[in-house]
Amino acid sequence: MSLQTCSADQLAQLFGSNTTDPHAAATLICDQFAAVSRNFIDTGYAIDSTYLLFSAYLVFSMQLGFAMLCAGSVRAKNTMNIMLTNVLDAAAGGLFYYLFGFAFAFGSPSNGFIGKHYFGLTDIHSQNLDYSNFLYQWAFAIAAAGITSGSIAERTQFVAYLVYSSFLTGFVYPVVSHWFWSPDGWASAFNLNNLLFSTGVIDFAGSGVVHMVGGVAGLWGALIEGPRIGRFDHTGRAVALRGHSASLVVLGTFMLWFGWYGFNPGSFNKILVPYNSGTKYGQWSAVGRTAVTTTLAGSTAALTTLFGKRVLSGHWNVTDVCNGLLGGFAAITAGCAVVEPWAAIVCGFVASVVLIACNKLAERVRFDDPLEAAQLHGGCGAWGVIFTALFAKKEYVYEAYGGDASRPHGLFMGGGGQLLAAHVIQILVIVGWVSATMGPLFWVLKKLNLLRISSEDELAGMDMTRHGGFAYAYEDDETQKHGIQLRKIEPNSSTPTTDE
Repeated sequence: MSLQTCSADQLAQLFGSNTTDPHAAATLICDQFAAVSRNFIDTGYAIDSTYLLFSAYLVFSMQLGFAMLCAGSVRAKNTMNIMLTNVLDAAAGGLFYYLFGFAFAFGSPSNGFIGKHYFGLTDIHSQNLDYSNFLYQWAFAIAAAGITSGSIAERTQFVAYLVYSSFLTGFVYPVVSHWFWSPDGWASAFNLNNLLFSTGVIDFAGSGVVHMVGGVAGLWGALIEGPRIGRFDHTGRAVALRGHSASLVVLGTFMLWFGWYGFNPGSFNKILVPYNSGTKYGQWSAVGRTAVTTTLAGSTAALTTLFGKRVLSGHWNVTDVCNGLLGGFAAITAGCAVVEPWAAIVCGFVASVVLIACNKLAERVRFDDPLEAAQLHGGCGAWGVIFTALFAKKEYVYEAYGGDASRPHGLFMGGGGQLLAAHVIQILVIVGWVSATMGPLFWVLKKLNLLRISSEDELAGMDMTRHGGFAYAYEDDETQKHGIQLRKIEPNSSTPTTDE
């Protein structure tokens, strides 16, 4: 929003001859006009900052969703452990993203590989960045770390969580976000002076940057650690180790769904941007459309998974439906702002198929991921990157990214194959970078005996062996002390008996 100007000299010439001091009158009017114009500009900044902060709060609320989803997906004996790791992701991620991560991601001016300013948020306040930007991007960084924690749940030492979470949020993830989201990034669609294949990578809210990074990191962690005890029998056949609470899984899924409305629409960063001044259509319209595409992709994936798993397993499984829903969200995240609502339905349908196929492959190769995080975020995230390159609409790409109105867009929308080529490169470099950094980290932790817990601890459960007790109190000692007798119902008896 630019400051409107008023010329007192020009305005004075419009006053009639009866005006005593036309220049003084014109100066007064222009001063008042300038004050009103500045107030409008300040209001615009305040609205955009409030919108971004509210979006950041929504994205941060996804940590509650991750915590509930993870807790419900593991066995009861490991509930405290997985809840603590989710708290740790946010806390350790906050410190290390403040010290290093935000600077590596958005410290400008910089080179195409990594940022080099704003360490510890020094001199962050500028025309384009403020503290609200840090908070929003931190919420994204800890989301990537939360994805990885699900892949290595129920068998990982606490110190390993500290090390990998700090390294991922402080270095690995920020470098990737610099490549694709910083105006200086070598593959960023915002780097208008040096666009990769004249288009850059359009990963609007992070199917690749967030979900693939977390998914690939989790893939290496789970591969190097190996499957949980009992996950596969002596013949290699998969044995279900079901989570202890479908209720928590559903609660966590709804919390993540709610938070995704900050994740995707919030990635515009601003809302008060008119596309055609004086009309009802502006960035606020694009924000609404982005929320719609997000909803449709997730809903379609959930229904497709529901019926797909019914055919394959013969059951209506709520946990599978929740994972399918999240897979649709992970896939649409890249193209949510640049595709039509009908295309989001295509995205969600294919995302469900990709997730089911990845899970089948995981069982075949004896890969154990308690939350299907690597398959869901890695596999569906990669599909989302390809999907965007196929269905991105020219008009929406220009509105979201600016630059040349003729810049390449989706292949199926008549935009040629340049965007698809850029997105294939994105998938390859993310897999390569995360593998080259997180793979060796997990390997070193394993060699130092800092990665996996002992077999005894795993069988007993980490809540009891590592965290001082179970998450749930199955017996209320206080009520027994006061003489209250608990009663239980025997399975084959209709008469309650006293529990002595």
